[in-house]
Amino acid sequence: MRSFKGYALSLLMLPTLAAADTIGEVSTVFKWVGPNDKIVVEAFDDPKVEGVTCYLSRAKTGGVKGGLGLAEDRAEASIACRQVGPIAFKGQLKDGEEVFKERTSLVFKTMQVVRFFDQKRNTLVYLVYSDRVIEGSPQNAVTAIPILPWRQP
Repeated sequence: MRSFKGYALSLLMLPTLAAADTIGEVSTVFKWVGPNDKIVVEAFDDPKVEGVTCYLSRAKTGGVKGGLGLAEDRAEASIACRQVGPIAFKGQLKDGEEVFKERTSLVFKTMQVVRFFDQKRNTLVYLVYSDRVIEGSPQNAVTAIPILPWRQP
């Protein structure tokens, strides 16, 4: 039987993923019943890179199924990451490391953001894509942030 200390240590070893804040949304399709289809803009800070914020826009399906969380959202997404302060690394970075993940259907589909480090160009690269247990989507978007000294105004 595991001790409480063992469980706490296990939780600390889980990967840390960013949580998103909703910045805004616009309706794209009117629905008579349930919420409208919309595009949502969210922001999240990279949990391992201080000074980087990513903005993600994505489709959310409305209607009755969407309101109940049963609809499958479309795979299209757009991402823009920006340096918002001095960049500092909180631990070692791994190429392809997941920094954000959100369920886009009841069970089988997720949207995720992964980070790469282009050492030759001293640049952080973020990729957003959607995957599904059986078949993913090739639709994706990428953004890059050159690591530059931060100048205070």
